[in-house]
Amino acid sequence: MALTEEIARRRTFGIISHPDAGKTTLTEKLLLYGGAIQEAGAVKSNKIKKGATSDFMEIERQRGISVATSVLAFHYKGKKINILDTPGHKDFAEDTFRTLTAVDSVIVVIDVAKGVEEQTEKLVEVCRMRNIPMLVFINKLDREGKDAFELMDEVESKLGLKVTPLTLPIGMGYNFKGIYNRWNNTAQIFTGEEKQSKTSTESYADLKAPELKDRIGENTLAQLEEELELVDGVYPHFDLEAYRAGALQPVFFGSALNNFGVQDLLDCFVDIAPPPQPKAADTVVVAPDAADFSGFVFKIHANMDPNHRDRLAFVKIVSGVFKRNTPYLHVRHNKKLKFSSPNAFFAEKKQVVDTSYPGDIIGLHDTGNFKIGDTLTEGKSLQFKGIPSFSPEHFRYINNADPMKAKQLNKGIDQLMDEGVAQLFTLHLNGRKVIGTVGALQFEVIQYRLEHEYNAKCSYENVNVHKACWVATHEEDHPEFVEFKRVKQKFLAQDKQGQLVFLADSAFSLQMTQQKYPSLDFHFSSEF
Repeated sequence: MALTEEIARRRTFGIISHPDAGKTTLTEKLLLYGGAIQEAGAVKSNKIKKGATSDFMEIERQRGISVATSVLAFHYKGKKINILDTPGHKDFAEDTFRTLTAVDSVIVVIDVAKGVEEQTEKLVEVCRMRNIPMLVFINKLDREGKDAFELMDEVESKLGLKVTPLTLPIGMGYNFKGIYNRWNNTAQIFTGEEKQSKTSTESYADLKAPELKDRIGENTLAQLEEELELVDGVYPHFDLEAYRAGALQPVFFGSALNNFGVQDLLDCFVDIAPPPQPKAADTVVVAPDAADFSGFVFKIHANMDPNHRDRLAFVKIVSGVFKRNTPYLHVRHNKKLKFSSPNAFFAEKKQVVDTSYPGDIIGLHDTGNFKIGDTLTEGKSLQFKGIPSFSPEHFRYINNADPMKAKQLNKGIDQLMDEGVAQLFTLHLNGRKVIGTVGALQFEVIQYRLEHEYNAKCSYENVNVHKACWVATHEEDHPEFVEFKRVKQKFLAQDKQGQLVFLADSAFSLQMTQQKYPSLDFHFSSEF
């Protein structure tokens, strides 16, 4: 198959939401309808014993939340679908922001009872800044919640989106009877109660069908006809170009847990979602159908297979064809690397692939060559832009709680820092190690993973740090820089890459330091 045909077949998207809106459950059901799994798991359920496929880390299963982005791929209706299920919790937002650099479209999941929540607003804002096409899935229709029109108004006002419903609920909560699909003009009435396999449905193409009135009742049918008339009058008609430009957002309703509306979402998604898109690099915009291979690392994950202690770099292919055992240029190191067993993903399950195309996500076994944001090419020296790196907001000393396991602890910290879950700073004064994270919950995750994946124990100690700033100077022997290093010695550290970092103990101290040493540059991101 030609490169252009392979590109046209691919759909790579992320699923984002506030925690508990049902993002991971929706991922499970998309896999179920895509034929990738025969039985769907649940994130938290007493009745359903199978865990969610995308929550494969032990800590995720215990807490019922996603703490890392997982990648899942399957084939559906001739299309190759790549899903990135992201963490919803704000403490893991950095992983989600990076993942959004690797997707071509997004599904935003909203809880019917809670409506638009804080984390959803932040994530949608990032998508809007990048003009990423978004679909909205309003979930948990089987629960009592807000009215469909009230929810769409809230999506428009709080998220600044322009919506058009492509499905509408027939009844809500206890009166939920099914959905009306405006994309193919059919009423889907749900009869099945089985939550783990595909729900059986009755489909009616004609609203005047007498059986439909018998199934849902005269009043419900009258209300549906009234709502459809209202939708036609109030909301814009679906426009493919406007959606793909990020200017119009189609809305779907359903219940992921009960399999209502998931297939309608998937069927429409494969028709309208954009194929792989061009991506900006430092000097050019790279088109997916460019002949030369290029891709970038957006995530690193240690110990996906605890038995082998492997470390994988997740690479989004931007252009050309990636071939196994072919040497490619690692731009930052300016050296050629070749990969004998590149992996395609199904959550933690992996299989070796010989060729991959734009839009695909591959995992490369990594012995420490990669860091997040690295670019691989067929020879051209270019660097993809827009991989965010944040200055941490929470800081703690990390201490070894088991002196016999110092080697394991150091290895564990080293690998987890490369994943981007946190940043490590080593103090100049005494060599003590400080961990900085974007969210406080990351400390728990690090402690848990060190113990269970590296057999090492750590304890934390509070440290008075307000902000970490990377310090740069144009002249190493400049008197101002020399004085800064002498006066601020106890606040100086170096990060994992050996760059100088100033750990300011207060906002006032940071401001005064910037004023006192105007020739120095203080950066709140390590990428400068």
